[in-house]
Amino acid sequence: MRKFLVVLDDSRECLNAMRFAAMRAARTGGGVEVLAVIPPEDFNHWIGVGEIMREEARERIHAHFEVFAKWMRDRQNIDPELVIREGEPVSEILKQIDEDDDIGVLVLGASPEKGGPGPIVTALSRNFGSLPVPLTIVPGELSKDRLDAVC
Repeated sequence: MRKFLVVLDDSRECLNAMRFAAMRAARTGGGVEVLAVIPPEDFNHWIGVGEIMREEARERIHAHFEVFAKWMRDRQNIDPELVIREGEPVSEILKQIDEDDDIGVLVLGASPEKGGPGPIVTALSRNFGSLPVPLTIVPGELSKDRLDAVC
């Protein structure tokens, strides 16, 4: 089954990327894989403190994921899977795509802010021609109605 890989983070545009991935998966008979990446700089503390912070980050990710997962199950009949990785976000996204042959599309949300679409979108779009899967960039300000019409 082809899966849509979507990145879970604390950005506002993540919401539209999640919605798009779930709606496209539901309409095409695919699945959704949600990837959360914990950056390594979050744990540059004493070993014990770093472990506690890592566990707290995982708990926050699971809680955040469950909100999206419930919506996907209830509204789109999609049961997403969660993958948590630690490292630099762009390299971990590429590793996940490389390790999971079922991933067919990477879905990212673009920030509407003047500073650009966001660091992940910017980094991946620089290498767009060599990505192993198509990249779908969903505007963060796209309305629910327009998103539904596009999907």
